[in-house]
Amino acid sequence: MSKTTTSAPEGQDNDQDLGAAGSQLSTAPREEVANLPALGVVGWIRWFWRQLTSMRVALLLLLLLSLAAIPGSLIPQTGIDAMKVEDFRERHTTLAPVYDKLGLFNVYSSVWFSAIYILLFVSLIGCIVPRTWQFVGQLRGRPPAAPKRLNRLPAHTTWRTGAKPEEVREAALELLRKRRFRTHLAGDAVAAEKGYLREVGNLAFHIALIVMLIAFGWGQLFKSEGNKLVVEGDGFANTLSQYDDFKSGSLFSNDDLEPFSFDLKNFTGTYEASGPNRGTPRIYEADLTYSAGAYGEERSTTVKVNEPLEIGDAKVYLVSHGYAPVVTVRDGKGKIVYQDAVPLLPLDGNVTSSGVVKVMDGYKDAKGKSEQLGFNLFFLPTYGGGTMLSQFPALVNPMLAVSAYHGDLGVDSGIPQSVYQLDKKHLKEFKDDKGELLKKQLKPGDTLTLPNGAGSITFEREVREWAGFQMVQEPGGGWALGGAVIAILGLSASLFVQRRRVWVRATEGPDGVTVVEMAGLGRSESAKVPEELGDLAETLYDKAPGAPDADDPSESPVPAEGSDQQ
Repeated sequence: MSKTTTSAPEGQDNDQDLGAAGSQLSTAPREEVANLPALGVVGWIRWFWRQLTSMRVALLLLLLLSLAAIPGSLIPQTGIDAMKVEDFRERHTTLAPVYDKLGLFNVYSSVWFSAIYILLFVSLIGCIVPRTWQFVGQLRGRPPAAPKRLNRLPAHTTWRTGAKPEEVREAALELLRKRRFRTHLAGDAVAAEKGYLREVGNLAFHIALIVMLIAFGWGQLFKSEGNKLVVEGDGFANTLSQYDDFKSGSLFSNDDLEPFSFDLKNFTGTYEASGPNRGTPRIYEADLTYSAGAYGEERSTTVKVNEPLEIGDAKVYLVSHGYAPVVTVRDGKGKIVYQDAVPLLPLDGNVTSSGVVKVMDGYKDAKGKSEQLGFNLFFLPTYGGGTMLSQFPALVNPMLAVSAYHGDLGVDSGIPQSVYQLDKKHLKEFKDDKGELLKKQLKPGDTLTLPNGAGSITFEREVREWAGFQMVQEPGGGWALGGAVIAILGLSASLFVQRRRVWVRATEGPDGVTVVEMAGLGRSESAKVPEELGDLAETLYDKAPGAPDADDPSESPVPAEGSDQQ
């Protein structure tokens, strides 16, 4: 009677019985107790290298890198928002110096973060190179010969057949090759192996991690990111002087900027008019004409949220929107000293906006004295009366509130100042009839007349829209994405593909009847090994059917899949 059994290896003696058959079903480094090296520089270097390239150290460094990135998300970073860092310093006078010494305001470029990053990089390379070489050797070799005692393997079966041993081995070779096993005939047994994709997945996962590390480092060193507010009818050229704000990696140079330019022809924004989502944007898109390179052909495109314009390595994202009412400022003689669309910054979801007008040159008061003018602007695209808050983000009932100042704007002092705020230290208020700050709510076409023949400011009937664009160049982005995809695929292969070996031995017994032995081995503790062995045994049994036992001529057993007995 034949049997198919699954059992655990019986101690150390059983592993010795398996010999080469049970050796290294993976390329994972063997865990050995490290002996202290002999005294000497070379010995200590070898010991340190052995520890650094061990799997446990690589995992520890990967964990440390994840933990080290946490402060970069919780603490303001100079490279991302320098204003927030300065605000943090002002509010935490005791803690800020400690953060400075620890490099917590520049986590990703700090010495300690770079050290973890580089050590992980070296550790992964030190793990992968010998593993790859070992795996190539396994691919070039043949599956190991069958152990002497196949019945000591975790899954095995045996039966007697009237077919000759040569016929059984040929049938086994054909069967295993059809099942995509690597096979060869070794003595009186067929040796087969399958599941090499598991090791390919392991290596691909680790190589992908290296690719991601390189891409991340490359992107941080050579990246650039800037923002530009563009009013309808205006344009942008990708030069450093054109940006409103700009930051880049430490190895970035101006020559790395992708050459292109674009003009904002029209911005379209529509909103939900009613219901619980009233005011929610439905359409946000900017119509552009752009050209790549110095003499590129002009083309038209539409940029939407999360649908950027891609030009070479650069991407142009649509990130914000607002209004730019057109205002005209005249002096006491009616001469136009300022006329332009003034971009205002939104303050809420309904685009209540604020900004300023600065008349720096060309203005003279009623006495002919050169002076500077400043106007605070408060704009509501939909004025509902009562509160100074817009009721809807679209231009339904626009209103512009203006307050006026004169004097010195402070722009000639050499101290940088915001284009959206007035420095009132050296400014005087224009007064109304009650002696209070001169201010007025203007509808399109209305004019605020300044006292004592000082001039006027007019809210023209035109209100333009502006769009905020973010230009990003991150050269390692594609490599990082590719590495992430390969890492996921490699990890999936290493988790779900099972590497296993199968042996089929056919020998002539003492009574002249062929004895067939089959056994399987897998080092991944997978329950599929006995199931697969049972399926193979059943198929092979059809080609080499069992012979009746001497004590029961009528019995003709058939192997069952993964069962203890058949």
